[in-house]
Amino acid sequence: MPGAGAFERSSVRLLPFLRWRALVDARTTRADLLAGLTGAVLSLPQGVAFAILAGLPPQYGLYAAMVPPVLAALFGSSLHMVSGPTNAIAIVILASLSHYAAPGSPEYIGLVLTVTLLTGIFQLAMGLARLGTLVNFVSHTVVIGFSAGAAVLIASTQVKSFFGIAIPADASFLATLRELFVHAFGLRDINPYATAVGVFTIVAGIASRRWLKKVPFMISATIAGSLFAWALNATFGADATKIAMVGALPASLPPLSLPPLSFDTISKAGPTALACTILALTLGISVGRSLAIRTGQHLDGNQEFIGHGLSNIAGSFFSSFPSAGSFNRSGANLEAGAKTPLAVVYSSIFLVGIVLLVAPVAAYLPLASVAGILFLIAHGLIDLKNFKAVLRASRSESAVMIVTLLAALFLGLSTAIYAGVLLSLMLFLNQAARPGIRDVKPAPNAEFFQLDADTGLPDCPQLKMLRVNGSIFFGAVEHVGDALREVDQQNPRQKHLLIAASGINIVDISGSEMLVREARRRRAAGGGLYFHFMKDAVRDFLARGGYLREIGEGNLFTLQDDVIGSIYPRLDPEICRACRARIFKPCNSVLPNGEPRADPVPPSLG
Repeated sequence: MPGAGAFERSSVRLLPFLRWRALVDARTTRADLLAGLTGAVLSLPQGVAFAILAGLPPQYGLYAAMVPPVLAALFGSSLHMVSGPTNAIAIVILASLSHYAAPGSPEYIGLVLTVTLLTGIFQLAMGLARLGTLVNFVSHTVVIGFSAGAAVLIASTQVKSFFGIAIPADASFLATLRELFVHAFGLRDINPYATAVGVFTIVAGIASRRWLKKVPFMISATIAGSLFAWALNATFGADATKIAMVGALPASLPPLSLPPLSFDTISKAGPTALACTILALTLGISVGRSLAIRTGQHLDGNQEFIGHGLSNIAGSFFSSFPSAGSFNRSGANLEAGAKTPLAVVYSSIFLVGIVLLVAPVAAYLPLASVAGILFLIAHGLIDLKNFKAVLRASRSESAVMIVTLLAALFLGLSTAIYAGVLLSLMLFLNQAARPGIRDVKPAPNAEFFQLDADTGLPDCPQLKMLRVNGSIFFGAVEHVGDALREVDQQNPRQKHLLIAASGINIVDISGSEMLVREARRRRAAGGGLYFHFMKDAVRDFLARGGYLREIGEGNLFTLQDDVIGSIYPRLDPEICRACRARIFKPCNSVLPNGEPRADPVPPSLG
């Protein structure tokens, strides 16, 4: 029944998890349960580390890994993507909000909850408005620079825990470097026991990555660092080592929360929420695309916006900070054999059980060990291979990457995103405003009339031929107009101009008016403006606006037209009489007025 089909499609749009419900059976359930258990175990150290990184109590990272991932999985389009707390979002929150309130304070937590709510609202609105393509304006180069900047900031925020030195929580990157230099140069206040725990954790993580590939390195490194700290305390005494611990976590479900919505709070949280929105959507789409390539799934960017929006809106009422697609947990979910998004649901259920059972064990988790783990995560965020490739390949892309990196370090991560995107767009517009313009000549021995830049033929003294590669829009009008007028300056006798137009994709009103002015100017000088192989869309636009009539419909030639046969009779026969270039076929037999040539073969042709 047609009505039943329409109802089913509407139901799937509203409840996207109905799309994959048919995949659920005993086999997929068993695989999803195992994958969910793996994800829950991985979420424990990650959640704690990312919450500390965000300036929040450790349990808030676990709360963010419970409720939001379920909604993102059920209302998203990817079968394997896992949402939740991420290091990039965490560092944006700390860098942006620590100026308004002390990290960990009730005021700070309230700001974070408001950011979470606003982020979800922004994401949901963009998804419903089908603005999923906007994330494409965040180029890969911006992400590389941002990730590198975030990595350095992640490391800088953990310097105090790694070395056991006193650095204010809201210290800037430069201030942190200065404090580290002062303490390290004089070995003042550095805690060697804490540093040893951090180094041991890093070594254990690297070793785990190499020899225990089936065990998430964060888990093995956390256990190793905690055992090493216990051994140091047992040997030298806790009073001597002074190794700071995370502290016991509350063994409870995420408490209900109410984000403060005063004007002052919203004005402070709004810019950070916008930055988190852009970053979360970029991360989510990037993770989803990488998974889709590996599994052959279809990724609906707008649906992902909706799913992540709902997850963050709900998360703000369950004591969560903004969540996004996680590279680590999504990859682990896929490698663990997950078949459907139910694996994420099972992971959240298992995580609740783990928190209720082992939360007090966090009292024995050293902060230096968490710092070591975050150092490893920061190292993984720096994509040196692509960083070097960008530096070798493009100056403009390198500028975008470096500006984004420096903005992240000295202006904040939220500013870095805006700076990177703005500079990318400026460079793109500058490039688009300077379309390529090359000299071309008729290609010899071609089946149809073609214009080629590599024929080696000389210029015709009267007919200039150019290829324009790019759109002629308001931003490019001046550049193209200058190039066309330069033809007259170099050779005033070239009153006729033929443009190879196959590379012109768009001509707007400003471009159309410029072409009309050029056609009138050349007609007044006794020449003409002609186009070869213009795209239908461009021709139709010129015709609708009446510009084609001004240019001359007979001056537009298709691929099959005898272009030179039409233009050659319009040239000055006296100039042709003395010409030795003769690059067109009629040049060797007749003059433009039809008079036979007295010297049919020029000296240059033998």
